[in-house]
Amino acid sequence: MQASVNKDHTDERYEYYMKILVDADACPVKDIIEDIAIKLEIPVLMLIDTSHILHSEYSQVISVSQAPDAVDFALINRTEKGDVVVTQDYGVAAMALGKGAYAIHHNGRVYTDYNIDIMLMERDYAKRLRQSGRRVKGHNKKRTHKQDLQFAEAFERLCIRASNR
Repeated sequence: MQASVNKDHTDERYEYYMKILVDADACPVKDIIEDIAIKLEIPVLMLIDTSHILHSEYSQVISVSQAPDAVDFALINRTEKGDVVVTQDYGVAAMALGKGAYAIHHNGRVYTDYNIDIMLMERDYAKRLRQSGRRVKGHNKKRTHKQDLQFAEAFERLCIRASNR
């Protein structure tokens, strides 16, 4: 059963204290995000660049330039304290945390002020290794149903925590 929520999320009967923002270009959990958002009646903004096409009956889809980091900056510019951001980009997660928002990776790992610094350092170290010609082991395995369940559980818990602020 789907909730009857205005797609533009401008229905004056509802006063939203938070929203969900998704770096949707390569996000494998968009459907899970929408299912939980519908259940909890939380508005969703899915941000993509113009090289992608995304249609949604529930989420507001925002298409931005293909310029480097355009989606990242558009997402952060729309992020407010208490929002939930879904991204696999550690830099975007760090900026969201800096604005007082919550952030979660599509694998279900919640970014926090306590773990983001080490993640950024690891990303920088891997980048330096790649630049020096070394190979860095990636995570190119096919996504599993178990990973989807782990994300759904962590994401719903995070949304409930954010909405109870």
